[in-house]
This record gives sequence, C-alpha cells and structure tokens, in this order.
Amino acid sequence: MYEQYYGLKAKPFQLKPDPKFYFGSKGHKRAMAYLEYGLSQGEGFIVITGEVGAGKTTLVRNLFREMESENIVAAQIVNTNLDSDDTLRMVAAAFGLPYQDSSKAALLTGLEQFLRACDRQGKRALLVVDEAQNLSPRTVEELRMLSNFQTEDKSLLQTFLLGQPEFRRTLLSADMQQLRQRVIATYHLGPMDATETRSYIEHRLHTVGWQGDPSISTEAFGAIYDYSGGIPRKINTLCDRLFLMGYLEEIHGFGNSEVSDVIGDIQQEFNLPASEAESPGTPSTPEFGFKTETPSDLDSMDKRLSKMEKSVISVLDLVKQILSLASVRNLPK
Repeated sequence: MYEQYYGLKAKPFQLKPDPKFYFGSKGHKRAMAYLEYGLSQGEGFIVITGEVGAGKTTLVRNLFREMESENIVAAQIVNTNLDSDDTLRMVAAAFGLPYQDSSKAALLTGLEQFLRACDRQGKRALLVVDEAQNLSPRTVEELRMLSNFQTEDKSLLQTFLLGQPEFRRTLLSADMQQLRQRVIATYHLGPMDATETRSYIEHRLHTVGWQGDPSISTEAFGAIYDYSGGIPRKINTLCDRLFLMGYLEEIHGFGNSEVSDVIGDIQQEFNLPASEAESPGTPSTPEFGFKTETPSDLDSMDKRLSKMEKSVISVLDLVKQILSLASVRNLPK
C-alpha cells in the first residue's frame, strides 16, 4: 500500500472519523468552543450543523478524547432514522442499559435511575445525537422530554444535536418551540478556506510521519481545494486516490496535472451511462445520485477500498517480479 512506499506510519486520508487527525480550523475551533461552553453550562441542548463530510463527528470524538472521563459519562447514537420508541432503546443501549423487550415505561424508568445514580457519584451524563436531520419531530420531542429528568437544582442529562443543514428547518418549525427554548447555543460548521485546506492536508500527513515524499506543489493544493470546496471528507477521498496513483505510477511529486488526472477518474466513475442517465424531471438524490453516507457506511467503504488496494498491489508486485525475471533471463550469456 502507498503508506509503506512513502514511508508513512499509517493511512493519512482514511474516511472514518479519527480524533488523532483532528485539525483545528477556524470553524472547528469555534464549534469546539461552543461544545465546551455547553459542557460548562451542564444543561440544555447544543446544536451543531454542517454539510456532509464537514467534520462534525470527528469534532465530537475529539471532544470525548479531551473530556475528563471521571466526571462525564458520554454516549453517542448515530442511527437516528428510527421511531421514537426505538430511539429510546438506542439511548439506553448507548449508556449500557438493558433495552431488549423493554416497554417505554421501563426504558424511561431505567434511564432516570441511571441518571440519578450518575449524579450521586458526582458525574454528569452527556448524550450526543449524530445525523439529527433524520429525527422525526416526535423523536425530537422524546429527546426533549429526557431533559425533564432533574434534581432540585440541575438537569441530569445534557444533549448535543449534530446534523446536516436541513436540521435547522426542523428546529425552526412551529412545533419545535419548546425545544428551541432549551437550546443554549447553535453553530453552523462551514467549509475550510484554501489556506486551511493546505494546512489540513499537511497536518494529516505530518501526523503519520510525512517527510516531504511525495512533494505537493502549490498548484496541486489549489486544485484540491477547487475540487473539494474545503470539505474534509472530499479532501480525504481525493488525496487518498492521489497517493494511490502516486504509488502505482511511482510518482514522488504531485502537481496540478496529477490532481487533475485523479479528479477526472473520479468524475468518470460517477457519471452514469447515457442509457441510465436521469430523464428530465426525475428527482435527484444527494452526492451524484447516491444516498448520504452514514458512519457505518464509511467504515465499510474504507475496508472495501483497502482490500481493493491490496489486490491491485499484489498483482503489480507479481508483474514486477515477472518482468524482473524475464530481464535476467534475457541478459547476454
């Protein structure tokens, strides 16, 4: 794989969120400040929105890493395309509580007992809900009701809601007034600018021991930004393919032409044949007609890509050995 070829300790542009690669852009630092402010308040809801792949999940995982685990019991749920009762089961499971075959009343009772036990131990409970744009209004209301678990002077549960921009429409709808009254801060995480995009790429490379091989020209960084728009996941996808191409073609310096070649390959792969192209008036879905990826989808995709890379590399190594052997045999006696 290209990590070994370029002397890297690990894969720098994996798709799955990893807090050790956290990069504090201006937007990410501000979003982190809001999350930390929310933690200091110990109550209510904090809402963070951002485009697909903007880095919301990595942001939260970095927050988990920095939190004092002995004082905060944190849980995260990411499968939110569920009804309200199943979401309660997900919350219970995330906190390590029994949930199978439990009635709604039993789930609520168990959650309240758990939260009160945390309070007696001097701990606070934090629930992070990812992909909040998939929540139905009824499910959002169910989560709001969990904030009613309180002692005489404080709330027993605090909730962070992370979602795509459309979640703002849900939040502003007429039936969300009670939830809005409990939101103590909101922030929209936008894309990085061109300078931050370059720093982001270099940060991920330095994290895995990059020593300047391969080199990346200023024009190449500019082309990566133009394609990705400063969205971390798009940057990762493009750079991963760029480094794989560099390995396969034994390239040690990336310029604008190499980036353009990879972009062309990606765009060609996602173009539908004319016979399958959408007819006028056919509704389109996000991201070239594919469904929005969930974190579990991305983990699976990352594993498939890794297997594909290994297969390609094995074939190439075999071809190189055959060519080398043929060259030796053809030497003059």
